[in-house]
Amino acid sequence: MAAVTLWIANLCRSDPGYGGWAYVRKMDGETGAAAIKGAAGGERRTSSAKMSLTALTEALESLTDLPPETAVTLRFLDPALAGQLVAADGDYATAEPEVWALARAAVASRPVLDLVPAPPGEPTSGFLSAWAEFGLDTAKSRGSFKAAIPKPNLMKFPG
Repeated sequence: MAAVTLWIANLCRSDPGYGGWAYVRKMDGETGAAAIKGAAGGERRTSSAKMSLTALTEALESLTDLPPETAVTLRFLDPALAGQLVAADGDYATAEPEVWALARAAVASRPVLDLVPAPPGEPTSGFLSAWAEFGLDTAKSRGSFKAAIPKPNLMKFPG
């Protein structure tokens, strides 16, 4: 059975304020440009919860080319995310109901999903945080956006 690892990160300055998110998807056991992809984005007047849920949703939606039974390991920097996903009425659900519903649907579509917190000191965390910050900075000047992380950059991903 195929397996994939997703890494997600988010950043928000002045909650609510400018925010950014990023994800990287890597097929386990594979190498080369075809095995990895990622994206980053950002918004104005947003919250940390929304950026975290957006990163999660975008990462899981990137799996549409894989069968639903593909084993997925989700590594995330937001320390509250896993607890929020199991609480039907947590802070994220209350603060961001629309994005919350999208995130819950994306999680439900993946029956084999392992949630693993990523320590902030890992090299993968630094890479993702830098792209989330790029999303935040770009949202300041251009408004809401989403873009693929260029392959040359992804090939430097330490995961």
